[in-house]
Parts: sequence; structure tokens; C-alpha cells
Amino acid sequence: MTLAANAHRILLVDDDADLLRLLAMRLRAAGYAVTTAESAAAAIGQIAVARPHLVITDMRMPDMDGLALFERIHREAPALPVIMLTAHGTIPDAVAATQRGLYGYLTKPFDSHELLNSIERALGLHAAPDTQQPAAADSWRARIITQSAVMEDLLAKAKRVAEGDASVLIRGESGTGKELLAQAIHHASRRAHGPFVAINCAAIPEQLLESELFGHARGAFSGAVRDHKGLFQAAHGGTIFLDEIGDMPLSLQGKLLRVLQEKQLTPVGSTQPLNVDVRIISATHRDLKAAIAAGTFREDIYYRLNVVELTIPALSQRREDIPLLAKHFLPQLAATYGRAVNGFSPEAMAALVNAPWPGNVRQLLNVVEQSVALSTTPIISSVVIEKSLHRGEAAFMPLEEAKKRFERDYLIRTLKITAGNVTHAARLSLKNRTEFYKLLHKYELDPAAFKNTQDTST
Repeated sequence: MTLAANAHRILLVDDDADLLRLLAMRLRAAGYAVTTAESAAAAIGQIAVARPHLVITDMRMPDMDGLALFERIHREAPALPVIMLTAHGTIPDAVAATQRGLYGYLTKPFDSHELLNSIERALGLHAAPDTQQPAAADSWRARIITQSAVMEDLLAKAKRVAEGDASVLIRGESGTGKELLAQAIHHASRRAHGPFVAINCAAIPEQLLESELFGHARGAFSGAVRDHKGLFQAAHGGTIFLDEIGDMPLSLQGKLLRVLQEKQLTPVGSTQPLNVDVRIISATHRDLKAAIAAGTFREDIYYRLNVVELTIPALSQRREDIPLLAKHFLPQLAATYGRAVNGFSPEAMAALVNAPWPGNVRQLLNVVEQSVALSTTPIISSVVIEKSLHRGEAAFMPLEEAKKRFERDYLIRTLKITAGNVTHAARLSLKNRTEFYKLLHKYELDPAAFKNTQDTST
């Protein structure tokens, strides 16, 4: 039979090959995608490769029994439900396991109808998957492309978190897809029909950020000719995503705390508080505990934002997703550039899988885009990939390193323009001489070395 694309995946574990075959036939007939394992060790290996939605395991097995398998699964993937098949003599063990997180158990011999009902409950269903709407069950996470067990576990946690209204802090390196995960949580929540509003706290100057977030009243400052709704008001009834929350100025953190505690805000220049109903999801790549210790981030804000913490793994920790992502990006980019590119050579794909990826998924997208633009054949070669990777590494250096390079290059160019005249250079860069000297000292630049230079290219 042909299974729907969204058929729930069930892993059956039993050392009885005949029973395993019979169970698999019954569940496939019910529309489930079934894989089997004849030992706990084989099951652990399969789970590491592709995370199922449910595990059904026999209690009595040689080497590692069902209880030991459950303990291993529960320790590594607590969101993955496990149903135990048990004989009457092992019911007390199964009952004890339910107190530790086992979803449930069935005593042998069991009725097929009872088994299917247990499966539906474990999967959180009220009915079998709708084969006419293959994307419906996972539509909330449709933009997150993965076959990684660690990502599947993260998404299971995100789905569970989405059911409530707690604030969520998403941790992860730049380029891992923190905003995509925030959108997925929003789409899986009861606020899905409300707005999703995102703002990067590091991208907006401090003097504008307060007005953008909380709004302002007419006449609050020069140029404020009318009332302006802030992003919190725009997100009313939905979700607001505060990216790079670690870069929010201390002066605004107190105002954010009021929103978190009292669900109220006061626009700039107003004395009238406004009620807001928003869920806050924030994200950062910074160490917020270090920022708290340094006095740049408030501890009370941290604990209000970090009710639930989700950490997105780096792309290097989910390499099995690299071929999937690259093949997902390829047709879109080929259409954009009008290129008849339709695949990667085995050597090119191996180069992608083995690359370090400091820029994560964002860098992978950039490398595939460059490869499509450079390729002169339908199949992208390893030579093209290597060229794109080399360029990509330069484009995706860490942010702090990029800032340092820019600052140093800027100082050198300014000193060249002014032939090493620090007073002139400081005035040109709108810095006082003391600050400018500190920058020169930071980068070990000697103004005297520029005395006989003059940059005439500007």
C-alpha cells in the first residue's frame, strides 16, 4: 500500500520474528509507517538514524530487555512515547515503569482494536492520519527541514511547549534557524491565528529601539507627529520574537520586565499604560549568565524570559541533515538563477557533509547559492563546492571577528587619509582624541607609520 507522506512512524521491537511480522502487517494496514528491530540494540541504532513517533517494545528480550530499552530511550529522548507489550508475570514491572514515564502497556494476548486505540492516544490523535491532507499534521514545522534525531527531539519539546503560554528562550549559534523555530512554536500554539512579529534587538539603534518596541505618543520627541504603535501592540493576541535579546540595552530591560510581569506597557511620551496580550519568545547566541555577571543583563529578566529553554544544535551536530537541506535549497536557487542545475556529484556532497560550517544552515544556503551561480554543468562538482566553501568561510566569519576586521581596516584607512594626523582622524571619525588613541592602542597601530602616506583614492 502507499502511505501518506505524513504517516506516523512506529518502531516495533521484539525478538519473536513471527509476532513482529504480524504486528507490522496490522499497523501498516492501519496506515502507519512501520520499521522493525529484533533486539533492543538494533532499536537504539535505528532511533539514532531516524526518530520514530512511537516505540512499541516487548518486555522480555535477551541481552537488553524492554525495561532497559525504555530507560535508555527515556533518558535520551524523553518526549518519545513508549508502549510495552508484557506477559501477566511482568505487569508489576510495567506498572512501575509507567510511574517513571512509560506511556502505557498492553498484556499479551491483546486485541488489535485495543492496540490501535493505545497507539492513537500515544500519538495524541483522535483519529487516524488524514491521508487526503498529507501536510496537515506537521504544517506547524513545515519550514524546518530535518531527518536528525536530535532535531526531532527538539521539535517534540517545542510542540509540547507550544501548547502552553510560557516564555521561551531559544539558544543557538548564529545561522541555526532560531527565528524558524520561534515561528514553528507560534504556528503550533493557540495563538497561531494571531500575528507573529519579529525584531532583532541588535539591529536597531538604542535611541530607536524603545519607540519600535513600545510605541510613542504624538509629540514625544522631534518628528513624532502622530501616535505610533510599537511592535508589542502589533503582536497583541499573538507572539513577539525578540532576537538577540542579549543586546537589549539595560535602560529598556526594566520596561520589558513590566510587560512580562504585568502585561502592560507605556509608550514613549505617554503616561497612560496599555494592556498587551503577547507571548514572548526570545533568542540569543550570547552567554546571558556571563552578561548578568558583567552587569549588562538583568537577572530578573533572564528568569522571566527563560521559563523554558530550547537549544538548537549547530549544523555540525546534525550532519545527516546536510544532504537533505542542500537538495531542498537546490531547485529553488536553480529556478532563481535560471540554471539547469539538478544535483551534486558524490564528491561534492561529501565535501558539503565534511565541511566545518561555522555559519550553520545560513552558510550552507549561501554555499549552495554560490555553487548554483558558478556551476556550468547540471551536476555541481566538488571543485565548485570547494570554491564556494572557501568564499563562504570568509563571508561567515564570527560576528565579533568581522567587527574587529572592519574597525581595524577603518582606522588604517582613516590614518592613511589624514597622513597619520590623529587630531584630524579623530575629528573625521567623530571620536574624541582620547577614544581614538584607545582604539589605536587596541589594534597596535602607530600613527607615525602613516606620516608619509596619503590615501588619494577618495
